[in-house]
Amino acid sequence: MTETTTNGMTTTETTTEQRWHRPALSLRLRLLGWALALLALASLASVLVIRQVLLNQLENRVAADMRQEVTEFRRLVDGRDPTTGQPFGGNLRAIADTYLMRNEPAAGEAVLLFVDGRFYRGTADPAELALTGDLLRNWPTVAESAEGRVSGHPRGPVYWLATPVVINGVVRGQFVVLDFTGPRHAEIDRAVRLMGLSCLLVIVVVAAGGYLAMGRALRPLRTVTETARAIGETDLSRRISVHGGDEVAQLSRTFNLMLDRLQRAFVNQQTFLSDAGHELRTPITIVRGHLELMGDDPVERRETIALVTDELDRMNRMVNDLLLLARTEQPDFVQPGLVDAAALMAEAFVKATALGERDWQLNATDPAWVWADRQRLTQAVMQLAQNAVQFTERGKRISLSVEVAESAVLLSVSDDGTGIEPQDQERIFQRFARAGRGHEGSGLGLAIVAAIAHAHGGTVEVRSAPGAGSTFTLKLARQEGPGR
Repeated sequence: MTETTTNGMTTTETTTEQRWHRPALSLRLRLLGWALALLALASLASVLVIRQVLLNQLENRVAADMRQEVTEFRRLVDGRDPTTGQPFGGNLRAIADTYLMRNEPAAGEAVLLFVDGRFYRGTADPAELALTGDLLRNWPTVAESAEGRVSGHPRGPVYWLATPVVINGVVRGQFVVLDFTGPRHAEIDRAVRLMGLSCLLVIVVVAAGGYLAMGRALRPLRTVTETARAIGETDLSRRISVHGGDEVAQLSRTFNLMLDRLQRAFVNQQTFLSDAGHELRTPITIVRGHLELMGDDPVERRETIALVTDELDRMNRMVNDLLLLARTEQPDFVQPGLVDAAALMAEAFVKATALGERDWQLNATDPAWVWADRQRLTQAVMQLAQNAVQFTERGKRISLSVEVAESAVLLSVSDDGTGIEPQDQERIFQRFARAGRGHEGSGLGLAIVAAIAHAHGGTVEVRSAPGAGSTFTLKLARQEGPGR
């Protein structure tokens, strides 16, 4: 946090670093919270759906039972009086007495019979059923079947079905069936509460188990965090232990690979800075020393200026080479296309003959196609040719050749120069590395060649022996030519 005073007023600013370390809910708790929220939502939805299904089933069962009672009563209207064996003949009271004698209503069920607009008999007295006066007034006048539901009754929801009794085409009375579903609704509510408690218990168990399981699953992430915190600017050697093949293990492997790249880049950077500092310090020291000792003699001044200019030119070349090497890490360093390696080598041969008076030779082949950046590849070949000129005497042989070896194309520059010691052959492609032969140079030319080869997915090799010359070979993947 920083304080800034402006016109006598102090303002407080929170830095990005402090905001970054502000306490927040851990990933473990956030994941668990989302999981529990989804589980709770799903459980609530399931309980509500099941409750509604049970209520619908109850309503359907009640409706079926009431229709069954109506069907049995209507069948009795067309039947015979059991006491006389004769048809009832429209005696609705006798029909009602017979029905009530034969049928015992189920639990919570009641039957009312109205004859000629008045209550006649039933399984219970209407006053005992605590029904509203409107229903008792409307039922004796029903001319068509009607049904309904009474809410707020002391015995719970009440479903009713009223059907007119028609004898000889005349409405003589009404048959009313009632079903008091309070106890069954209470059973459904108890079952729903039990389900809710079960879901709550499941959520608690899932919360406890999920907290432990997520802690175990996210442990590699904590290891990644601890490893990242432990890594310093000069220590990139720590790695994460990886087990399994899940997403967290893949993250750990990716993190380890990133550390490998960072460590290589760090080592290369340190080596590069050390070597560049050493290489640039020498010409700077030479320039500074000669300028400090330069006198007034015109001849001495010309010699000093010439020496300083030469050293500055060498530094300029070195800086340009360093910039080029830095660019090799960029994705647009090469812009490849289909290139005829034999034609490219022939063009490079014409350019190389101007580098020095040597016995230049070209061993070309039939067209050999590679996928490469023409300018960068020419630059690599010319650098090898320049290197060969530096280490051969006038009139010695330098040859350029192209060979096709199975799936590869080999571009070679060979000479009859001084050769390279075996212990130097593995290090000459490193930056600022030189063979121990007493020759001057920045030590970046072959490093540039190696970088160009690597950018093309190829390699560069050397075969040499002291006093027997050297052969440098660029190896690139072969491509099918146009029209094939």
